[in-house]
Amino acid sequence: MKGYVQVYTGAGKGKTTAALGLAMRAAGAGIRVFIAQFVKGMKYSELNAIERFSDLITIKQYGRDCFIYQVPKDEDILAAREGLREVKDIVFSGLYPLVILDEASIASYYNRFSLEEVLELIDKKPETVELVLTGRNAHPSIMERADLVTEMREVKHYYAKGVQARTGIQR
Repeated sequence: MKGYVQVYTGAGKGKTTAALGLAMRAAGAGIRVFIAQFVKGMKYSELNAIERFSDLITIKQYGRDCFIYQVPKDEDILAAREGLREVKDIVFSGLYPLVILDEASIASYYNRFSLEEVLELIDKKPETVELVLTGRNAHPSIMERADLVTEMREVKHYYAKGVQARTGIQR
């Protein structure tokens, strides 16, 4: 099976959710999936769900917590860079036909690893690997190289009315 590059970006909700839905679909078809979550180190409900598919889906977090609204510490930068190095090995291992780099666009945007490293991974990935990148602020060069780009646009969100993230819905 030929693998493509997919990008889910934009300011709207649903980028990670779309990628996880793809992971569930792949697992349902018996396809092994690796999910690398950059900038995330906290426990989210999706981690509990994915544990049920541990024979087909592997997920690893390369962050201490979400730094989107914080100044990252050296440990955050180190975790993201080490994560990308590990993911490169995974992409070329032949073990996972689907590799998801959750929040890779944000990690690149905030210089946790370089745009050039991400572009090199896209350009050199094996033809049989489907590579998915999520996160706001996807660089135009990444979107240009992608085969599929979906931009999530916020039209209306209940956060504006003060509704906090709900377990099982946003976290």
